[in-house]
Amino acid sequence: MERKHMSAFSLYQTLSTDEPPPATTPSRQVADKKKRKKENGANKVHTIKAQLKPERKKKRKKPLMSPQREEILKGFTKDEECANGDGEALDALLADLAKVNNSRERASKLFQWLVNPIPAKSFFSETWEKKPILVQRKNSDYYKGLFSTAEFDRMLRKEDVQYGVNLDVTSYTKGKRKTHNPAGRALPFTVWDFYENGCSLRLLNPQAFSSTVWNVLSILQEYFGSMAGANVYLTPPGTQGFAPHYDDIEAFVVQLEGKKHWRVYNPRSEDEVLPVLSSANFNQKDIGKPILEVVLEPGDLLYFPRGFIHQGDCLPDAHSLHITISSYQKNSWGDLLQKVVPVALEIAMEEDVDFRRGLPLDYLTYMGVQNSDKADPRRTQFFSQIERLMKKLATYSPVDAAVDQKARDFFHDCLPPMLTPEESSSSVQGASARWERGQVLDVGSQITTQTRVRVLRAGCARLCSDGEAVNLYYTTENSRVYHKEELKSFEVKAEHTDAIEFLIHSYPDFLTVGSFPCDSTKDKVCGFKCTWSVWRCDATHLVCMHVSVPLGF
Repeated sequence: MERKHMSAFSLYQTLSTDEPPPATTPSRQVADKKKRKKENGANKVHTIKAQLKPERKKKRKKPLMSPQREEILKGFTKDEECANGDGEALDALLADLAKVNNSRERASKLFQWLVNPIPAKSFFSETWEKKPILVQRKNSDYYKGLFSTAEFDRMLRKEDVQYGVNLDVTSYTKGKRKTHNPAGRALPFTVWDFYENGCSLRLLNPQAFSSTVWNVLSILQEYFGSMAGANVYLTPPGTQGFAPHYDDIEAFVVQLEGKKHWRVYNPRSEDEVLPVLSSANFNQKDIGKPILEVVLEPGDLLYFPRGFIHQGDCLPDAHSLHITISSYQKNSWGDLLQKVVPVALEIAMEEDVDFRRGLPLDYLTYMGVQNSDKADPRRTQFFSQIERLMKKLATYSPVDAAVDQKARDFFHDCLPPMLTPEESSSSVQGASARWERGQVLDVGSQITTQTRVRVLRAGCARLCSDGEAVNLYYTTENSRVYHKEELKSFEVKAEHTDAIEFLIHSYPDFLTVGSFPCDSTKDKVCGFKCTWSVWRCDATHLVCMHVSVPLGF
């Protein structure tokens, strides 16, 4: 008897008995008794549009054009020159940026390219963390080369893409969001069958497979001072892959192929402005009316802050491929204070007797929830004492040490820098030491006091102290896979710390080893050798990096 062919999607449906949990992180619960402090669509949101596209015929109804949206779409008149302003290929842009000698300047130029024609300074003063912004360029090649469906197909064929780790298969139909991930490797046969059956594909870490995405994110992370991540979304025509929700990241939606219809909504209340966690999935009735409704086409950009609810669906006549570049997850003042306050309190209790004095004998009789409605003068005195101690607590706050803790977390999150040809050739990463014709060649060159050196990138190395030892943390040996490697660091001898700090602060200038603030020539040379993996030499002294370093980590 001939067996009827069953698609991967159909087979999955027969095997799946329980609905998988949503992929988004559940948000904190907001108490029902709290009143809504902000109505959807009520607060002003300015979205800047570079060029307004001419009206096109579509198979769906015309997007919302409220008075607010008309204000949003007013033309932006002040242009700022930036790289790739004419939409040249991204690989050419990155090649030009590789010639920029200062990595901070390189990062600034790349971010300006991302949001062009909006000046970066205006973006951060007027838009960042405040409101969505829309850029429509009428230039389908503007982001060309960043990623493509063809590259996605190549990855499925050539790389070890795993369901649930690197790829999610999702759908959103009849108000229900589902994840359809089988176990194991995501092979083209099953992945494309899911797609043909109306499922969206979310690539969770394209930087692990795409050198271009890796390069872009490794540059942008230096600009943000916070991990830069990305997801790629491929959606079939006429479908939607995700329910309305908000995220805990600043999102830059870059349209690469096809078209996608987006709706963006205000945070539902003050409690959901710049939230700590992403939300659960919302029903349509929970979110009100959109403040922005638009169709993105290739070359367009949509930014929205964390907390702004959003959903995107595909038009019937085209697929959609977009990449969402994200940053600023858990990078708030509150996140820093979570590291500051516990240590500050520990120090205060050790050093200040006021923090060690006993509580009033009868404080339980007038404090606490059951006594919160009492008009008792002792309550006023109690709160006054708490306020006084809180003010004193600030004087014991180890802010620099807490910032270093945040920096260590950031360094662990970071992608390794994708070195430019010049950076590689003038550092140990590009050293020509090798085995050839039965012998080892090009090792043993000497570092002298005349060798001119500098740190590889402005943000790839940092000195931190834990109170007992000083360590140099670095990102040059991180993995492109998130947290695959442990945080990289090694202890620095006390006599070398001033020299390394001197080098870090001198970037982007090259310094001679002889100018290091060390007591002896030996210390100057050893101070450089022990940290060889994060330095580079001047182009006129390339041979000086071709050395054998006896000091390990």
